[in-house]
Amino acid sequence: MTVFERLTLSVRLLLIALLSLPVLAGLIGVLLPAFGYFPALDAHSFTLNVFNQLLAVKGLVSMLVLSFTSGFLATIIAVASAFLLLAVFYRSAFLNKLQSWLSPLLVLPHAAAAIALLFVLSPSGIVASAVVNISEIFTNTMSNSGGILPPVWYFPYDKQGISIILALAIKELPFIFLMAVSVLSQPQLKTKFDGYYNSACALGYSPVVAFFKTIFPVVYPQVRLPILAVLAYATANVEIPLLLGPNNPPTLAVAVVQWFNHVDVSMRFQASAAAMLQVAVTLLAIATWRIAEQLFTWLKDWFFTNGNRQTGQWFAQIFAYTMVTIYALLVMLIVVSTLLWSVAGYWSFPSLLPQGFTLLHWQTTLSALAEPFKNTMILAVIVSAFSVLIATLALEAETVKALPNKHLNKLNGGSSALLSITLFLPLLVPGVAFLYGLVWFQLAYFNDAVWLHLFVSHMVYVLPYVFISLAVAYRKFEPKYIQVANGMGKSPWQVFIHIKLPLLFGPLMIAFALGLAISFSQYLPTLLSTGGRIATVTTEAVAAASGSSTRLTAVYVVVQTIMPILGFLLAWWLPTVCFNPMGRFNLLKIRKAAS
Repeated sequence: MTVFERLTLSVRLLLIALLSLPVLAGLIGVLLPAFGYFPALDAHSFTLNVFNQLLAVKGLVSMLVLSFTSGFLATIIAVASAFLLLAVFYRSAFLNKLQSWLSPLLVLPHAAAAIALLFVLSPSGIVASAVVNISEIFTNTMSNSGGILPPVWYFPYDKQGISIILALAIKELPFIFLMAVSVLSQPQLKTKFDGYYNSACALGYSPVVAFFKTIFPVVYPQVRLPILAVLAYATANVEIPLLLGPNNPPTLAVAVVQWFNHVDVSMRFQASAAAMLQVAVTLLAIATWRIAEQLFTWLKDWFFTNGNRQTGQWFAQIFAYTMVTIYALLVMLIVVSTLLWSVAGYWSFPSLLPQGFTLLHWQTTLSALAEPFKNTMILAVIVSAFSVLIATLALEAETVKALPNKHLNKLNGGSSALLSITLFLPLLVPGVAFLYGLVWFQLAYFNDAVWLHLFVSHMVYVLPYVFISLAVAYRKFEPKYIQVANGMGKSPWQVFIHIKLPLLFGPLMIAFALGLAISFSQYLPTLLSTGGRIATVTTEAVAAASGSSTRLTAVYVVVQTIMPILGFLLAWWLPTVCFNPMGRFNLLKIRKAAS
């Protein structure tokens, strides 16, 4: 075994440690104060009094119910919508268009999505303005409507969490949809799916019924972990409930953040106990989901043998086309309203357009964003580059076929299984649970290394997505190129540098751009790991939405949206000029000339 192969195997183990150790250390760091042990606050004994005090908090049950129901219902809506869209548009040309339309929404930060929805669906938003103007037309009361008050409706800040459910479902649907599409597009499965689907249609089953009876049972198990990650995130999300949810009481995750940031440092005991309770809520949601899966498994025989060939076809088609129409209209309204607010002068309700336009808000915001933008870019580039490097070498370890002895082979096989679980560990454990504990460890041992804290907090979220993104292309790599190179006596290192990296440059850049987008969107890890000492675009955007003007907030949203889009545009453009034979900056030509 070569030195390079040993290096890749070591990096694979390093990846497992990089993802698991921060999460486990964070859980320990928040578990000890939850039971009364916190030497920094002169608490050296274990006790259950902290949980007793937490259970006495007014509105705690409402927080728990709101966290559970909003996350669970949002996930159900997102999963059901994603698979109904796939069932209706499977094997149609519109599926590729739908995929390209939903892809940009995947990189939109949650905070930006929540703020943008406020511009559209709030009582004084563009939808309410349109409703008032249309009603005036039909009621023939076209008069000066400057004195009209905005209507009162549930969005946002409703106690039932409808605003949270709607925002989470809209934001998570593209992720689940694209994960399922990635499974459907795998060459080794696509032929099998087409055979199943054609056979079912030949037996008289409608396209939707054929999809759910032949393809869904195969696809769903392969996207179960991403769905559970979405469920865990939805039950413990902070940004969307903070911006759209009720304040008294809020969701449990928002309450945890408020208690941890309270001026009374003794509230950290209660916050730690609440963080552990949040873990219990998330585990309960995951357990409930798995129980529901088992219930549907028991109904599987009836579903496959009931003989119904047209059930749900009409409903699924109406739902799918309605969903696409609503999504397209909503995205259009979000873009228009956000851009208008960013340049609006005076704009009174219910006018559909501002009375004037100005660039003053852009000038003010861009000057204030200089330092946060620099921090955001430096952090994102470093974290994404590191994640791509680690993920690439860890994936390269999968090509190592034979190890010196069976003990190493067993270790490699065990690391593969452990890696599959570890990748989703930071996504399944609520951030409010382990991030506070992680901060406690960092402050105890590396108090002055603020950028190190920030790097680790972002890395545990960026690395899994980068690995998952890159793994699809890496595992599809044509083995004939490697066989030819091996036949010419090339070493694994030479094959990796001169063959794999040039041919995989496109997927590597896409993974890098995805890492940038994930890092750009991190609010809670940035806020906690730095204590507010390092500002980023996302933390400034949330702060602006909480207390600044609508116009300045709109500028923040536009900047937040443009940043990841520019990253992906760069990722799509660079492969066309770096390794394209006709490209002006072809790296292969430059390397040859230099040698």
